[in-house]
Amino acid sequence: MQRWREARRDPAFALLEGLHPLKHALRFGASIEAAWTSEPGRIKALAAKLAPDVAEGIGALLRPVSTAALAGIASAPLRSPVVALARRPAPGPDPLAGEGRAPFVFLEAPTHLGNVGAAVRAAAAAGAGGLLTTGPHDPWHPAALRGSAGLHFALPVRRVAGPADTARPLVAFDPGGEPLRFGAIPDGAVLLFGTERGGLSPLLKARAGRRLALPMRPGVSSLNLATAVAVALYAWRLGRP
Repeated sequence: MQRWREARRDPAFALLEGLHPLKHALRFGASIEAAWTSEPGRIKALAAKLAPDVAEGIGALLRPVSTAALAGIASAPLRSPVVALARRPAPGPDPLAGEGRAPFVFLEAPTHLGNVGAAVRAAAAAGAGGLLTTGPHDPWHPAALRGSAGLHFALPVRRVAGPADTARPLVAFDPGGEPLRFGAIPDGAVLLFGTERGGLSPLLKARAGRRLALPMRPGVSSLNLATAVAVALYAWRLGRP
């Protein structure tokens, strides 16, 4: 347990809480140092049922601990009693500098870590090129990893100071924009999303080459941030030839 206490304060590591984050982390090549559980038999059975492709690897990682010890590790109650310690991927080069048709998701100062995780999950499912955030919150916080079910390891996820100069088109999602239609999002775009309460900052809206709005029923003021990300990404995906 001393190793966990040290790693909890180390930004090179990520804490995975529950079977699903551990499952996805292994599927996408994460380096797992160890996994602790108060019910090894139950976790092995769940892995065999829900993730047979990585069940053997999960079983080899498990270290039994008491229920009290596991509760002391986890930051929230666990539906499946397992917590794992994984190395975060090395930062690598600026993901926006590369080429490719997949869009990137850019969240400006998100306030809810669960929304960040759900946005990562949507981005991974839609095949986005990566997800970037600004603001004080670490997108690799355990709460965000729970929200993504561990899919942070499926694409680049990092916190940045702001959208650097890039040749990629910047597309702002804003209620004052033109209605989103299939084909409106160009390949390789950076999709800019603000907070649910305040929206995008004037600076980012001014930098965007295009502003799009998600059509909604009158009287509905906004969508959940992660839902908006999912709608935009699938509009891009379904609108491609």
